[in-house]
Amino acid sequence: MNINSTLFVQFVVFFILAMFTMKFVWPPLMKALDERAAKIASGLAAADRGKADLAAAEKRVQTELAGARDQVQERIGDAEKRAAVIIEDAKRTAVEEAARIIAAAHADAEQQVARARDELRGQVAALAVKGAEQILKREVNASAHADLLSNLSTEL
Repeated sequence: MNINSTLFVQFVVFFILAMFTMKFVWPPLMKALDERAAKIASGLAAADRGKADLAAAEKRVQTELAGARDQVQERIGDAEKRAAVIIEDAKRTAVEEAARIIAAAHADAEQQVARARDELRGQVAALAVKGAEQILKREVNASAHADLLSNLSTEL
């Protein structure tokens, strides 16, 4: 065998193998590599979208929390205002009730004073009649001297 013919045959076999590889092996291999690269790219894009969605969700959560805090503060303020109004109403009602009680007590005291004066006038009139009886050593008729006794009780 000749080295040239062996080299030529090896060249032809290599060329046929290269053609076979380029025609049948290389395209599916490249297709698989392209699909894998596309899958990796879509995975990276999905991860980026996930990060962006997470950041947006965190912003929404922060916004919602801030809104909730504002609502809570507003409700607390409203409750404090309502409590102050209720307290003021209770104070006003208590003052009015105290004024009514004091007025009733004053009226009752005035009535008791008037009754005591009337009783005292009657007692003074009776004492005056007794004193006059003893002075005159005779009985004074209270019905006959009613005008005199009423004038005396009004002066007292």
